[in-house]
Amino acid sequence: MNATRVDADVIRRLPKAVLHDHLDGGLRPATVVDLAAAVGHTLPTTDPDELAAWYYEAANSGDLVRYIATFEHTLAVMQNREGLLRVAEEYVLDLAADGVVYAEVRYAPELNTRGGLSLSEVVETVQEGLAAGMAKAAAAGTPVRVGTLLCGMRMFDRVREAADLAVAYRDAGVVGFDIAGAEDGFPPADHLAAFEHLRRENVPFTIHAGEAHGLPSIHQALQVCGAQRIGHGVRITEDIPDLAAGKLGRLAGWVRDRRIALEMCPTSNLQTGCATSIAEHPITALKDLGFRVTLNTDNRLVSGTTMTREMSLLVEEAGWGIEDLRTVTVNALKSAFIPFDERNALIEDVVLPAYVAAL
Repeated sequence: MNATRVDADVIRRLPKAVLHDHLDGGLRPATVVDLAAAVGHTLPTTDPDELAAWYYEAANSGDLVRYIATFEHTLAVMQNREGLLRVAEEYVLDLAADGVVYAEVRYAPELNTRGGLSLSEVVETVQEGLAAGMAKAAAAGTPVRVGTLLCGMRMFDRVREAADLAVAYRDAGVVGFDIAGAEDGFPPADHLAAFEHLRRENVPFTIHAGEAHGLPSIHQALQVCGAQRIGHGVRITEDIPDLAAGKLGRLAGWVRDRRIALEMCPTSNLQTGCATSIAEHPITALKDLGFRVTLNTDNRLVSGTTMTREMSLLVEEAGWGIEDLRTVTVNALKSAFIPFDERNALIEDVVLPAYVAAL
């Protein structure tokens, strides 16, 4: 860990990159209230501040199933064109305001069809909203590049359809694929045909693993399904019996040595019981052991967080310095699902100069 520290104002200005952030987990509370009123959906409260507090309290239950259940209300307001356009545009603008210069947003189109939209209409509408947000952010002098990851829900039977969508829209803003939902009891290999299809079509994908389930889920995601990144991956530490000594098991060694990115989400992991504190979150030890760890928000509304907050918590509670923040930012861009030259340009022209100036 580097000793050079960084204050909160500097953190807010630093360029950031996020790979693991769910569209339906990052709405503005006021937007949820407005859109719920328009569609006649009943919320726990119609006061935006109280709603934000309700989400945060529910998410802090330490129960992944209850955490996921909070999405009932955000999804309810994302079932028509108007709602999807607004949510997608605001998503980009909120990232830009947080200093994010590159993001991959993920969502499951099948969860947005209750209002009559087809899967293709969902994807096209979200892309339209994201494009509007990127145009506004650029005009305001805070450009942000946003790529889309389409998700299949691992406990349902439409994962192959979602994979087909990722292939169909890979030249229209979709940069990759993921499976999401309840991890324990729904192994990724259940959807092997979808992953084989993606590999044949040269579409990269990440898989939620090593959060609610342990090493077998990570092994299966990598060695059976062929994932290029791991969503969360917190429990890779189960293959490192002594973190301090840094002796790696075979799977942990594979992950580190082949530079497989771990999309780590500290606040979210605390809320779902995968970590006990920011100070003891595995992201710090894994970073120091040379793993390609990345820092992410997961669900900004549900977790009550931002990239600035995630960075600040690691500085304040885990002793991170500006060099550590630079490391995870560069790691994220190195593992992004956009072409190499575009990743490299963001690193060399945007990220590194800003971090050098901040030192």
